[in-house]
Amino acid sequence: MCEQVTRRHFLNAAGATAAAASLSQVAQGQGGAGASSGADRVVGLACSPREGKTTATAVGAALEAARGVSDRVETELIDCGGLEFSGWSGGATPAAGKEVLDDFTAEVLPVLKGPGVGGLIIGSPVYFRSMSSLCKALLERLAVLRKPSLLLADKAVGALAVGGYRNGGQELVIEQITTAMLCHEVLVVGGKPRAHQGATLWNAYKDDITKDEFGMDTARKLGVRVAEVALGLAGG
Repeated sequence: MCEQVTRRHFLNAAGATAAAASLSQVAQGQGGAGASSGADRVVGLACSPREGKTTATAVGAALEAARGVSDRVETELIDCGGLEFSGWSGGATPAAGKEVLDDFTAEVLPVLKGPGVGGLIIGSPVYFRSMSSLCKALLERLAVLRKPSLLLADKAVGALAVGGYRNGGQELVIEQITTAMLCHEVLVVGGKPRAHQGATLWNAYKDDITKDEFGMDTARKLGVRVAEVALGLAGG
C-alpha cells in the first residue's frame, strides 16, 4: 500500500529541502553577509482608507497570533490608510524605468522586497460587496514584483475582510484578493476551522472590532495558519 502523502508532510519535506540548501550555501560561502536564515517574516497589509480603524486592528490581531506560533516569527503591519498611492494607469505593469514615485514605492515596496518575507496577510473593508479601491490599487501595484522574477512566488498568503453586516460580502472580497494574488504563484491559505477561506469580521460595534468575538477569532486563526505555512516552507 502506498504511503499517504498529506499537505503537512509535503510542507515539512519542502521546508527541510530548503533548509538543507540554505545550510549548504552557507557552508560554501554563498550565503552572503545579508543572507536570511529563513522566510520567517509575516507582513500584514491593511487596505482601508481609514487609518488605524477596524481593518488595521483585525490585521494586527492576525499578526499577533502569527507571532505566537514561534519565536522565529517576526511581523510587520503596513497600514495603507496612512499612505497615498494609486493603481496603474494605461497598463497592468509599469514600463521599464517608469516606476511611479509615491508612498507605495517608498513605504510598501522596500518591505516586500526585504529579506525573509515568508507570508502576507492582506485585509480590506467591504464596499458594495467588493474590495476597497485602495486594496485594488495595492494589488495592481504589486505587479512590479512579478518581473523580472516572481518575488512573491511560494509565499503563504491569507486574506481578511471587514464588512458592515455579518454576511456583507466578506467572502467575496477574500476571493477577489486571493484570485489576484494567484498571479504571483503564491500559496493561498485559509485559517483554522471556522476560518477556512480567510478571516471574516463584522463591524457592528461602532468601530470597536474587538467586540466581534467570532470575527476576531477568525483573524487570529488566519494569522496562525499563515505563520505555520511560512515556517514549514522555511524549514521550521
